[in-house]
Amino acid sequence: MIPLNVLDLIPVREGGTVAEGLAEAARTARAAEEAGYGRYWVAEHHGMAGIAGGATSVVLAHLGHATSTIRIGAGGIMLPNHTPYVIAEQFGTLAALFPDRVDLGLGRAPGADGRLAQALRKDIRNAADHFPQDVVELRARFEGDQRVTFDSPQASGANVEMWILGSSLFGAQLAAMLGLPYAFASHFAPAQLDQAAQVYRERFEPSAALDKPRFMAGINVLCAETDEEARYLASSNEQGFVALRGGSPGKLQPPIRGYRDTLDRASLALLEQMRAVSAIGAPATVRAGIEEFAQRTGADELIVSGSTFDPEAWRRSLVLTMEALR
Repeated sequence: MIPLNVLDLIPVREGGTVAEGLAEAARTARAAEEAGYGRYWVAEHHGMAGIAGGATSVVLAHLGHATSTIRIGAGGIMLPNHTPYVIAEQFGTLAALFPDRVDLGLGRAPGADGRLAQALRKDIRNAADHFPQDVVELRARFEGDQRVTFDSPQASGANVEMWILGSSLFGAQLAAMLGLPYAFASHFAPAQLDQAAQVYRERFEPSAALDKPRFMAGINVLCAETDEEARYLASSNEQGFVALRGGSPGKLQPPIRGYRDTLDRASLALLEQMRAVSAIGAPATVRAGIEEFAQRTGADELIVSGSTFDPEAWRRSLVLTMEALR
């Protein structure tokens, strides 16, 4: 069976609070650990009322204390928003708290609109141009490279598994050049999935971290007792996706039966595009969808993304998915 992981955007539900979202994330991380998932990742997003994971390293400490064996990680840290030194210090500290359990996925997108640069008082666009150099510096800090100025005691020698994230060919090329594992965000940007996987594998150069390519792909998954119930539950996630692409993201909404019947052609086309990277339905449907996606991508691991308005339904989905594949 292909290894499965979880990506949690830490949703804030309509009528709910950030505190409630974080509490539910801890419960879900424990459920994922018990079900046999290998990694539990949190993504860095800013300025969105419906996402509570912006302070990613703090959230990971919360999840680490709520679990005991599952790997916890950033999927990812948007490095242009930060200095490499600070991220090395934060994740070195996490590695000290939770030995052999910490992943650091790195992306070069800001994770918000242009107002974030002003809020951070940082030239994000220029920082994105230095993303490759910043990744190299981060790795050097974890390796305790003496050529790095101003040592970070927390980072030096820390066992942090670094990943490059991407939704285009840039990340694939960088991960291959540096000999790092690569995760593709196909769950929301599937257009260049196949080409990126090919480029990464063909250009991969072995490193001290990795002797052969390791590729992870994202897939939207929601499993329930019936196909109809799963599609109904998934409508909350679909509402969020349509709202995000329409420029008006908000809190996670309750599900709507027949939601797609209410949409215009453009929104329907958007959701149809996502259907190619989704497994939504009863256990047999989800199993077939995941197996087909795994065969298509040749991925070494998959990371499942999704959310439901009722958090218990999402935890049930994770358990049913794992049981279906076993």
